Amino acid sequence: MRTPPRLQPLVDEGLVDSVVRQLMSGKEALAYVVRCGDETRCAKIYKEANNRSFRQAVDYTENRKVKNTRQARAMAKGTKFGRQAQEAAWQSAEVDALYRLAHAGVRVPTPYNFHEGVLLMELITDAHGDAAPRINDVPLTAEQARAHHATLLLQVVRMLCAGIVHGDLSEFNVLLGEDGPVIIDLPQAVDAAGNNHAQRILLRDVANLRGFFGGFAPELLQMDFGPEIWDLYQRGLLTPETPLTGVFRKQEGQVDLGGVLREIDDARAEEAARRLRMLAPG
Repeated sequence: MRTPPRLQPLVDEGLVDSVVRQLMSGKEALAYVVRCGDETRCAKIYKEANNRSFRQAVDYTENRKVKNTRQARAMAKGTKFGRQAQEAAWQSAEVDALYRLAHAGVRVPTPYNFHEGVLLMELITDAHGDAAPRINDVPLTAEQARAHHATLLLQVVRMLCAGIVHGDLSEFNVLLGEDGPVIIDLPQAVDAAGNNHAQRILLRDVANLRGFFGGFAPELLQMDFGPEIWDLYQRGLLTPETPLTGVFRKQEGQVDLGGVLREIDDARAEEAARRLRMLAPG
């Protein structure tokens, strides 16, 4: 196919030999299947901020590091330079998270290069060598749902042990590769220790997994892994080998009304985003 303008710099630099086809168009990026020497890879082109439906909410960007204080001041003031710096930080967040998580043993696409706003990474494939489907497009048995849910919970734990919360984890951001589920789309990843919203975001991620896989294995709907994982993390007891029960006894205490209202707002926003994703072309 004809090389998209945003991919031409990678071709000119010799990072990409040819573009095979468009793979998908999502809320934040376009993805293409490309050839790099003898390998087939994925090139993710980030959309401009005004063409993205996913907002850079302060919940996600809180405590993200920038290169210098000039950038930080410009971002706080909302100047043109500040908006450009904020956009660059948003894009590099996924790149940084992918390298960090891959090193920690989390099953994410292996990143290879980031150039001119394009992320070059591993193409996740199925048993036939074709691009892997999103897990929400695959019919599952109850046994498969339980197995994939357990696998993804382990990945969530590995991520948290590496200091990262996905931030938008659901059946729409998981591919079913030949070797099992692979987590994708991490530009909204948050710092577990430095972001005040990390607990709430992690609980929502885990609840999304429970809701989806519970549709195939209803007993999962009775499990409460999110609070258990966060409690272990806060107490310094969480490792990838830590056994989870799915049972958590909430501590008695004063109700955090503000937190409850934020949860309601988040749930409404997530449901609206979910409906948009279901209407979007695959």
